[in-house]
Amino acid sequence: MSEHAFSLDERAAVYRAITERRDMRHFSGGEVAPELLARLLEAAHQAPSVGLMQPWRFIRVTANELRESIHALVEAERVRTAEALGERSDEFMRLKVEGIRDCAVLLVAALMDGREAHVFGRRTLPEMDLASLSCAIQNLWLAARAEGLGMGWVSLFDPEALAELLGMPEGSKPLAVLCLGPVTGFYPAPMLALEGWAQPRALAELVFENQWGQRP
Repeated sequence: MSEHAFSLDERAAVYRAITERRDMRHFSGGEVAPELLARLLEAAHQAPSVGLMQPWRFIRVTANELRESIHALVEAERVRTAEALGERSDEFMRLKVEGIRDCAVLLVAALMDGREAHVFGRRTLPEMDLASLSCAIQNLWLAARAEGLGMGWVSLFDPEALAELLGMPEGSKPLAVLCLGPVTGFYPAPMLALEGWAQPRALAELVFENQWGQRP
């Protein structure tokens, strides 16, 4: 074992947070103390980013009217998504897809403007800015789980409409509406699996060796 490894208990805690992280939709209201929220956002800010561009921007939504407007955007997209799903439309509409009105803290995670100026690591893969923001969101998610808070990533919205609602500059882009706060409990498995919408695939199906599709 590497001399740089964490202790057994520390390693177990890291793996537990990863294993028990859930995309939460059910929240119990309550509050998130300012110092705890600051700690979670600092964890997000520690994420790796390509070329150290740190493309993430977080907007905390504290105005009730704005929260309702965001909820309306998500609801409109929920209906459009159901229409696009065809025969699974009714099944989809029965799913709870967000906790915007119920969560203690509502955040919007966005990509900054001016990203085209950052070429390091993005010349052939410009989407690495999105990957960097996703790492920040994952950091926030895992830290929240370790703190006993639930978090849900909502992606059902028109990004242009949400950007306009938030007064975002041209070139920036919202990626996630994040619902964060206390929950009565964590799902024992991904909610979509529990609801029968989809089932997780085994890791062995997704790992190849040397060539695509070639099993180790």
